[in-house]
Amino acid sequence: MVWKIILLWIIGISSGIMVSAGVFTVLFVVGLVPRFAGRTDTARCEIFYEECLIFGAVLADVLSVFPINGSLGSGPNILLTVLLSLIGIFAGIFVGCLSIALAEVLDGIPIFARRVKLKMGVSIAVLAVALGKIAGSLVYFINGFFEGI
Repeated sequence: MVWKIILLWIIGISSGIMVSAGVFTVLFVVGLVPRFAGRTDTARCEIFYEECLIFGAVLADVLSVFPINGSLGSGPNILLTVLLSLIGIFAGIFVGCLSIALAEVLDGIPIFARRVKLKMGVSIAVLAVALGKIAGSLVYFINGFFEGI
């Protein structure tokens, strides 16, 4: 029984670290951290920002494997409410910054179209990608593929 728990722990942590590595790859390819460090004139803190991202992902990975119970005593739990509020605020800031960085990466589509001398059809290509994403999502949810997870 103990070996089974240890094996599940190792698989859970390893899987979370692999997913986190994928997220880090996207963030660094997009150039999110260096861009924000450059815009805020805090380039000297760039390594600290990257370490905070990694620490947050590893902490979230560990907390997903070993969840914390919601009650630490009787009555309203102010500490847990404050912690959840902070997590919500920082998650919102993170998603907003990531979406802005991805929007800036999408500025590369017109440059690519110009380089390959594509005169017409860029809007059709972007629309085709969006429709493909919608079709894939519909197939995923209609067939219930998410229930096996």
